[in-house]
Amino acid sequence: MAGNKGIPQLTFRAVVLAVVLAVVLAAANAYLGLFAGLTIATAIPAAVVSMGVLRLLGGGTILENNIVQTGASAGSSIAAGVIFTIPALVIMGYWPEFKYWWVLGIAGLGGLLGVLFSVPLRRTMIVEDPLPFPEGKAAAEVLKAGENPGPGLKILALAGAIGAAVKLAATSGLRAIPDTAAGATFLGKYLGYMGTNLSPALLGVGYIVGLNIGIVVVSGSILSWHIAIPLYHAFFLAGDTVLSAALAGASAEDAAFGIWSSQIRYLGVGAMLTGGVWTLFSLRKSLVSGVRSGFAAARKGSGAAVAETERDLPMKWMLVALVAFVAPLWMLYHAIVGVWGISLLMTVIMIVAGFLFVSVSAYLAGLVGSSNNPVSGITIATILFASVVLMLLLGRDSPIGAVAAIMIGAVVCCAAAVGGDNLQDLKAGYLVGATPWKQQLMLGIGAFSCALVMAPVLNLLSQAYGIGAPTAEHPNALSAPQATLMAAVARGLFGGDLPWGMIGAGAVVGALIVALDEWLKARGSSFRVPVLAAAIGIYLPLELMVPIFLGGLIAHFVERFHGLRAGDEEARDRIHRPGTLYAAGLITGEALMGIAIAVPIVMTGRADVLALPQHLHLGEAAAQWLGLVVLALVGWLLYRVSTRKAAVAPGG
Repeated sequence: MAGNKGIPQLTFRAVVLAVVLAVVLAAANAYLGLFAGLTIATAIPAAVVSMGVLRLLGGGTILENNIVQTGASAGSSIAAGVIFTIPALVIMGYWPEFKYWWVLGIAGLGGLLGVLFSVPLRRTMIVEDPLPFPEGKAAAEVLKAGENPGPGLKILALAGAIGAAVKLAATSGLRAIPDTAAGATFLGKYLGYMGTNLSPALLGVGYIVGLNIGIVVVSGSILSWHIAIPLYHAFFLAGDTVLSAALAGASAEDAAFGIWSSQIRYLGVGAMLTGGVWTLFSLRKSLVSGVRSGFAAARKGSGAAVAETERDLPMKWMLVALVAFVAPLWMLYHAIVGVWGISLLMTVIMIVAGFLFVSVSAYLAGLVGSSNNPVSGITIATILFASVVLMLLLGRDSPIGAVAAIMIGAVVCCAAAVGGDNLQDLKAGYLVGATPWKQQLMLGIGAFSCALVMAPVLNLLSQAYGIGAPTAEHPNALSAPQATLMAAVARGLFGGDLPWGMIGAGAVVGALIVALDEWLKARGSSFRVPVLAAAIGIYLPLELMVPIFLGGLIAHFVERFHGLRAGDEEARDRIHRPGTLYAAGLITGEALMGIAIAVPIVMTGRADVLALPQHLHLGEAAAQWLGLVVLALVGWLLYRVSTRKAAVAPGG
């Protein structure tokens, strides 16, 4: 760890660049999360962009670049916290659109609380009993090796252009290629379906999360689409008079989606509920010890001379800020339930749950990275706990009980996402000799900046594509899987009607997955089966999981090409750095083009405003084959970039 005395860090240009990148990456991650239910960590792409931009401005220090990536990474965490929860309020019909001041209040307060709650955890998780924090270590290596950021920027720019071009050519743009290549057929009483989304972004996501997660998520989808849906169609559909009448005469593909939408996806809901409860139970000892040592370190450090590289934001000011946040949270919740006492109880629940779950999120980010951090499971647990308390106070038939539970979950989700990401950034700062309080301040600035733009981005996407269940107006709506799940759980607990049998079966499936994962852990297996990843696969359409699996497969072939030895994490980070930048470029380019396309759609009120003339369209089969060829070329380029012998990225 290097010293940092006299080296510029929190400069004006670094702050401005961090805010700009944070806002752009927040918008991109919001689109990705609503589309596929996943977000990615953005620290490494932000670090590479920072090194290139600051070099054009006369050169930047390693600590300035670290500040930029710290602030910019708030884009992924705030986006995750928002899109996992707040769209539930629109899906439930409580809001007709995303209300600016409400979204700002929820995301802003949640993000700042995440920063505050993570401060006492830095010393124990990074200094005294350090966790790996894989993305933080990778970002530090990129910063240390950033003498020549040019090749990395070229990779980002190329991949961004490819992702944007494919998105422009797809269904929401020129309509030259479809979003999905799929087929289904009846096999006697059984129903078979196979398909893949043609999104380069999902291929990039798969490369980043790796083959293990890719296998787990696609296996979850195979369980739904190749086992549960055919079995339901063969043996249970006839007894479901409402659904069988609705699907009478439907094509095989429509029947498959109808069964999945009304029944089978709730297996994923049950598995997620099990995953959320298991996450808390399995971390109970680490959580308690982490909270205790964090406060002990804060007490020990007060009043003593502390090195610049060990100075956190002062604990007394953290407590003052925490007390100051109680009033706006109290007022926010009072605006929902209208009873001051219950509103205060909601605030207390949020504060306590927020601190507990920020600790859990930070611990998980330290073990598996921010991209694999099961924040949605943490949020489900929060909503369940809040719902039980609110049912006791308001009654199960309360018209605002479900909304109140979502509101508590939304603030906690934002805090947990930011808290986990904050510790990842502080790990990178620790390795390069940064000043912690400056990073913590920058993350707060970045988080609040992202909160300022989330409502307009969500409204734009909602008006152009739709969010939640497909409708006649928006047949290809952004699925918002986590928010749809939160809405279903909250409504079901407060007088709603859910397929509880299917949810119970999913909970059992989740328990079996947990048992399998524990067995693999006991055997020391490198392959693991995280229950929340499997639950996402069960819950989402198979077509979204296939390209994620293929991206993970490419990452595996890249490791084989380089002869990577098992357990060599530093070599893995170095090997994958060019591919990670390429994958991040695909994701960002596609997502930003998706947002750009939404502008003319909303302005004109026409979903086909950019479509090519009809005589230039290919037939359906030819367009699907063209889309498959394009996706294959994108994957081949990803492999080629990742297996070039020359150094192609900072530190490569």
